[in-house]
Amino acid sequence: MSTNGIYLRLLELGDAKPMLELKLRNRAFSQPFEPIRGEGHYTLEEQVKEISNGISAAQREQAYFYGVFLREGDELIGRIALTSVSRGVFQNAYMGYFIDQAHNGRGYATSAVSEAVSKAFAELQLHRIQAGVMPKNERSIRVLQKAGFRQEGLAQRYLKINGQWEDHLLFAITKEDLT
Repeated sequence: MSTNGIYLRLLELGDAKPMLELKLRNRAFSQPFEPIRGEGHYTLEEQVKEISNGISAAQREQAYFYGVFLREGDELIGRIALTSVSRGVFQNAYMGYFIDQAHNGRGYATSAVSEAVSKAFAELQLHRIQAGVMPKNERSIRVLQKAGFRQEGLAQRYLKINGQWEDHLLFAITKEDLT
């Protein structure tokens, strides 16, 4: 499926080098919204390890890590993840995503989130997707709202981001919201 010039596919080991380059290019841009990571995170070996762990997690139906690719040129421009997948009566996952700073403002994040939600409901048979966003991350809030997520509350001191415990607005979407 392609939307707005992008497509999603599960990350493969061959994506490790482009993912490293993407993370290095966006390190300063992303830092205000990310946990502090050691230098080891920014190595090819660590990217191979993360992708390998993601492949294993998908096989166990615990998490799914998708690359966001430009249809033209197959360039990796972001990642979107569905993690902490719960089955049984919950059928829920948490969503996190980022898009290359050079490609911000073109609707790619909204398209990627919408496509991931479609995959989650149609292919993975999930019922609910949740996402947490720092209140100051207005662009990401707009992405979720455009993709049909509703705000459900505020979690105080929710995640340690850039060395500080940050509040997060909680958003969710359920399968019924798309019908």
